[in-house]
Amino acid sequence: MDRFAGTVHAPEFPAGLDWLNTDRPVTLRELRGKIVLLDFWTFC
Repeated sequence: MDRFAGTVHAPEFPAGLDWLNTDRPVTLRELRGKIVLLDFWTFC
């Protein structure tokens, strides 16, 4: 049995996002195999 059967792949980041602490947009391919922490917040 395939251990990854039924998994869903994350969609690529949308174009035009504002990125912090990087000089260019990041792709999921670049992040593969790395530990990634995403911090989401809202401005009120």
